[in-house]
Amino acid sequence: MVKHQPLQVYEKQVFLSFVTGIYGCRWKRYQRSQDDSSQWECAWFLILCSSFLLLLFWAYFWLVAQNDFNDFNWLVYNRSGEWKDETIPILTSTTLGLSYVSFLLILALFHISLGQQLNLFWVHKIGVLATLLITISGIVSVDDIWEDELDILLISFQSTAPFLHIGALVSVTALSWMVAAYVVRKERSNFQLMVLVIYFVSLLAVCLAPITFTCPCIMDRHTLKARPAIIGRRGAPMLAPENSILSFHRALQLGASTLEADVTISMDGVPFLMRDQTLRRTTDVSRVFPARQFQDASFFNWTEIRSLNAGTWFLQSDPYWTVRTLTPKDRSRIANLTVCSLVEMLRLSARANCSAWLNIHKPPPEHPRFRSWFMDTLRVLVCFQVTWAPDTDRGRVRGLQQAANEKLSLEEIRQRGITSVRLHYSKISHRDIQEYLANNVSVTIYPVNGPWLYSLLWCSGVPSVSSDAPQVLRKVPYPIWLMSRGAYSFIWICSDLVSLAVVVGIFCFQKWRMGGMQRCNPEQIMLCAVGRRPSPDVNIMKEKLILSGLMALSFPLGEESNDEPTGHSAVPNSSKRFCT
Repeated sequence: MVKHQPLQVYEKQVFLSFVTGIYGCRWKRYQRSQDDSSQWECAWFLILCSSFLLLLFWAYFWLVAQNDFNDFNWLVYNRSGEWKDETIPILTSTTLGLSYVSFLLILALFHISLGQQLNLFWVHKIGVLATLLITISGIVSVDDIWEDELDILLISFQSTAPFLHIGALVSVTALSWMVAAYVVRKERSNFQLMVLVIYFVSLLAVCLAPITFTCPCIMDRHTLKARPAIIGRRGAPMLAPENSILSFHRALQLGASTLEADVTISMDGVPFLMRDQTLRRTTDVSRVFPARQFQDASFFNWTEIRSLNAGTWFLQSDPYWTVRTLTPKDRSRIANLTVCSLVEMLRLSARANCSAWLNIHKPPPEHPRFRSWFMDTLRVLVCFQVTWAPDTDRGRVRGLQQAANEKLSLEEIRQRGITSVRLHYSKISHRDIQEYLANNVSVTIYPVNGPWLYSLLWCSGVPSVSSDAPQVLRKVPYPIWLMSRGAYSFIWICSDLVSLAVVVGIFCFQKWRMGGMQRCNPEQIMLCAVGRRPSPDVNIMKEKLILSGLMALSFPLGEESNDEPTGHSAVPNSSKRFCT
């Protein structure tokens, strides 16, 4: 009598098949291996990690650069001549690339933790390499077109550094699991020692990083100054066409204390509001004067300028994705807008009892009003409360408030009679702001469209900011985060101590785990595994029964075997292997 005994047990490993299948197209059991990964595959793992870190940096850059999307699109327009939101394809490709590379990196880390050999599928290798090259080309292009914008990274760290520190600490702590598993192996090598030293140096650097932080929002609450006043930069250009009378109306309704506009002088000496050098983007000049659409805006007379429509472009291009939020009445008013004159804007500011900040574009030398542009502008300004920003002709406008658009020393400010400075947020530091304010020099920072930057400048004590999005800043009644120095020091020290304790615990556990595995007898593990009771999820191959039947058929008729069944299997040794 033959006893049926399972010799091979195959357990379904759905998760492992999923991990190795997607990462390396190794869906079958026999395709997997627990051997050490080749140097070539280790190199691809490093490329994958580099791509992830670079994409993470790229995504963080565009997250904080959202403050300046309008300026970016305007720069691209000046180069290409076509206005469209170039940030949409960039954000879409960055999101897809980061998601793809992050997913592959997670699968690679699962390979390492499960002891599986790394073998990235060739399709993924092409995808990772293409993602890396596209990201590098994007960084180079932005550095060429928008090189000053990279400064926003250092400024954003003043707001995000405490949170990035916690994230980096969690990541380095989690990485200790793999580092410990590699270092505590029985085999010893110089490379293991180097990995251990690099890891602990990195951990120590992350733990001590807050020493270098300069965060204005780490301060006592009672020292927080008043909320910065909001200047409507070209009105509220996200809700109505920029530099239009309706845009300035919207800015005043949203609580703007000052109106800011760009002024150009027409052929007949009428100051009007226009940001661009030409009229192509914000008017229908290509339809009314197609032969002159590339001509400088200042070479049109006021009658010609007034005949142009200055609102339909906003409804058609929808530059800020806000047209769908407008009411039918607002759309009708925008569709009938014309170019706004300086007088109209100043009358509106006078009725609202607010001041105006003007950026005047000096006409080119061949312009007929080149020598008289100053008097053309001054005749309009004398009756209104205006801040004079240009550095030219300051001696002739002593009756107006004097401001500077560049960073000056305190001595130069006193000599020129300047009472306020208007600077780009990347051109001034927290220390400079405190120095100006201590010497009674008002500071205005532009452009401030993101709540995080508004909160940062609020904590720095800035009196006013110039914004394209007053409707966004209006919803920031208090800094996004504010913390006392004592509270942050407590969080910092506690998080470092917890991280170090977890790392030490992981190293001890991995050493204990590895020591237990080395004391185990592989043959005992095999016998114990074979002796388990089969479950419904286990496929049993009954090779002994099949081979015994074949042996019985092989005897001649009438011949009996005198051998007693011993219960031993005639299965070859190769068929007795146990697989899990």
